[in-house]
Amino acid sequence: MDSLAPAAGKAEALARRYGAAMPPAGPWNETIAGLLDHRSVRGFLSDPVPAGTLETLIAAAQSAATSSNMQLWTAIAVSDPARKKVLAEIAGNQKHIEQCPIYIAWVADLSRNERLGQAEKIEFETLPWLETFMVACIDAALAAQNAVIAAQSLGLRTVYIGAMRNDPVRVAELLGLPPRAFVVFGLCVGYPGPNAKNEVKPRLPQSTVLHHECYDAAPEAADRSAYNAEMSKFSARNEMQTTTWTQRVLNRMAPIKSMNGREKIRSALARLGFEVR
Repeated sequence: MDSLAPAAGKAEALARRYGAAMPPAGPWNETIAGLLDHRSVRGFLSDPVPAGTLETLIAAAQSAATSSNMQLWTAIAVSDPARKKVLAEIAGNQKHIEQCPIYIAWVADLSRNERLGQAEKIEFETLPWLETFMVACIDAALAAQNAVIAAQSLGLRTVYIGAMRNDPVRVAELLGLPPRAFVVFGLCVGYPGPNAKNEVKPRLPQSTVLHHECYDAAPEAADRSAYNAEMSKFSARNEMQTTTWTQRVLNRMAPIKSMNGREKIRSALARLGFEVR
């Protein structure tokens, strides 16, 4: 079975995403099938995408919800090989940044609206507050996810690069960002390479993430055990060293070294002009 082929139908798509913990099957269409077929791909062909693809992805991104229509995000498409090489190094030598034909840095951008305020000679009192920074990050994430869905509908594959936050100051310098602009993550877009056999990764059972009326953690222990079993099988099929989800979380969240410099983001934001009160 080609692991990059879309699921044949509702039951197969749900089985790929949940394993034995399949939720009840409800309404279905091609859009939902495409969403459930999402997977991250970390190997790309160098083949160019059709003309206008980038602009189409950005049109999809700009069609996402944005808080109060403030549109506090910017996208920077990077194609220069030398610049992509440095970004790959910052991201721990993730070579797919260099391979993909489209690489987009998604920016939480307060600078544009700050310039608007300056032009209108109005001080934006809300600019330094955490809520405003959060809105910018959320706006960027919503926009990027729209672009991902659009890319997948065109037969392209993607992977987010959170490791842009390993060294936000260096990334900002490399991309010439103004003060109060911060790369939240990057995104590789392209056609999957022949060895990019990334299958759909199972997710936690819905009984862990979907609660009714009030938060209910009661199912978590049993769900975690079942999910660890699913992830063990997934890891074996994909020759991954870390087998269970529990172990992955322990590896990622227990040692501070796993943050790869991201524990310094608060000080980096200050250097980038964010006060974040």
